[in-house]
Formats: sequence, structure tokens, C-alpha cells
Amino acid sequence: PEPRQRIDAGRFYSGRWHEIARRPMWITDGCVAGATDYGRGGRGEITVLDSCREGRPDGPWKTIGGPGTILDPGVNAKLRVDYTLYGVIPIRRDYWVIERAPDYSWFISADPTFRDLYIFTRNPRVSPAQVRRLVGRAKALGYDVGRLEFPAQPR
Repeated sequence: PEPRQRIDAGRFYSGRWHEIARRPMWITDGCVAGATDYGRGGRGEITVLDSCREGRPDGPWKTIGGPGTILDPGVNAKLRVDYTLYGVIPIRRDYWVIERAPDYSWFISADPTFRDLYIFTRNPRVSPAQVRRLVGRAKALGYDVGRLEFPAQPR
């Protein structure tokens, strides 16, 4: 599905979001306590830093980052990020914010191919009931939630 809600870019693309659920992928194998930090770069682009801890919530950091570009100015729900893996391998990823809370406390994100799915919250401590509601929203939007994994969160 296409993003349905406008996003206040200054409010949404700033600060830390905690990864509550995701579909597995090789780059996140063994990752827990995942987060994405957004900020503003010097040329107006959005800076993106994805991080996690390896193996356990107090394990070593694993990070990847790059500049982001809003693909739908005005709506601001489609972001393209140009990562660099190991400092030399370019990786381009598109993320669509499919749904978000009116108070910007959570969002559901996916890529346009339906391959990736993420659920993020501002607070890493969410109740099991809230997680079930968010997973239910993703399912209602047409996503296969059967393969979601729920990495441990920071203490």
C-alpha cells in the first residue's frame, strides 16, 4: 500500500526510533536493541544511522548510516537512504512509512516491494498488547507478519 498520511518531516526525521519488529535479513542477523537515529545534514538531507547491539542488549555496537532523501516532498513518507557498507559498498534502500500514530509514538515502515517490514516506536518499552496491536495493523495493511522477529530491547 501507498503511504496514506502526511508526515511532519521535522518531527518525524529527528531523534531516535526503536525497532520493535522486523523481517529477517542478513545484515540484521544477531542484532538486538535496534534503533534508527535521524537528523539533518548540512545540505538539508536527512542523516540516517541504523544501529543495533550484537547478540545481547549490552553487546558490541553494529552500525550503518548514510544520507537520506525524501522522495515525495510535501507528504514526506518515502525516504531513500544511500548507505555505504564497510566504507566502500553502496547500498540504496527505499523506506515507506505506511502508517504512523497521530502523536508520532510509532510507525510501520516497508519497502515498495513488500519484502521488508519494520515496526518502530519512540519508547523501547512497549507492552505485549501494544506490539500485538501494531502487528495487527501491519497485517490489516496486507503484509505477511508471520516472519516478523522481535529483537530484545535495551534495558
